[in-house]
Amino acid sequence: MSTIALSRHNWRPWARRAAVWGFFALIAWLLVRQALAIDWEDVFDAIRALPATSLLAAAALAACSFALYSTYDLLGRRLTRHRLGTPTVMGVTFISYAFNLNLGSLVGGVAFRYRLYSRLGLSNDTITRVLGFSMLTNWLGYLVVAGTVFCFWPMTLPPEWKIGSEGLRILGAVLLVVALAYLVLCAVARGHVWRVRGFGLKVPGFAMAVLQLAMSCANWSLIGGVIWFLLQGQVAYAQVLAVLLAAAVAGVLTHVPAGLGVLEAVFVALLSHEVPQAQLLGALLAYRGLYYLLPLAVAALAYLFTEARARRLGVHTPRKGRERGK
Repeated sequence: MSTIALSRHNWRPWARRAAVWGFFALIAWLLVRQALAIDWEDVFDAIRALPATSLLAAAALAACSFALYSTYDLLGRRLTRHRLGTPTVMGVTFISYAFNLNLGSLVGGVAFRYRLYSRLGLSNDTITRVLGFSMLTNWLGYLVVAGTVFCFWPMTLPPEWKIGSEGLRILGAVLLVVALAYLVLCAVARGHVWRVRGFGLKVPGFAMAVLQLAMSCANWSLIGGVIWFLLQGQVAYAQVLAVLLAAAVAGVLTHVPAGLGVLEAVFVALLSHEVPQAQLLGALLAYRGLYYLLPLAVAALAYLFTEARARRLGVHTPRKGRERGK
């Protein structure tokens, strides 16, 4: 290999890292700049002015959403046929989801699942399949809900934006086609194992696929309902849901833990022409408290309890390919 080729090989990783950190620095600068321009006293006044009925309704929907999401790993249990009990599986899923929302998917969704499930006796292969199926369930529902909303109820964009509703309708149709393709695959290739980098992915049956979609669609709809109640119906539910779905993707792409600032920036950009900024941010901060921070506090206590239970049972990380109870 020539000296020129070696020098190119050496600088490319550094250039990539510099680009990534530059991107994060730009995001941080934009968020700080936006935060400094906000009248936070008005925002806090808006939070204090939220009716108790709106807060209670939002809290009830948030609780329903977490309860529903906590059943996602039960689908993975059926697929892998491991023997952990239903309360245990739901507890692990709840803890992982709460930490995932606040600390990011690698720490919450992945690391906590591997830690807790391995302590409870599952092999790494089984944990990977459960985790993958749960993530698939979540994003399949996203495809259907986003596709339906974008296609049939495209959001009203700010007047200065030059993007029409036709582009959103086309995107929605594409998302629905992808979801439909998954259903067709499950109908015609049930039980087939796809090999991806040496890892086997078993195609579920059609009934399981429909259940995945139904559960995840309901969950995304519940999350949208939480914000809609906190906005006190000032914006149509379908539009709130559409903005939430756009913000979810923005949070994933930016890799900002909890989508901190990203969620708010998307909502302000898309809804500030309909809702006063102080009220909008007040509702979003209340949403963070109900859907992020409160569940995180509960999950932290549940995590300590689960660790103590696993230690009391004397369960250790199993060897690859072996599981407790098998």
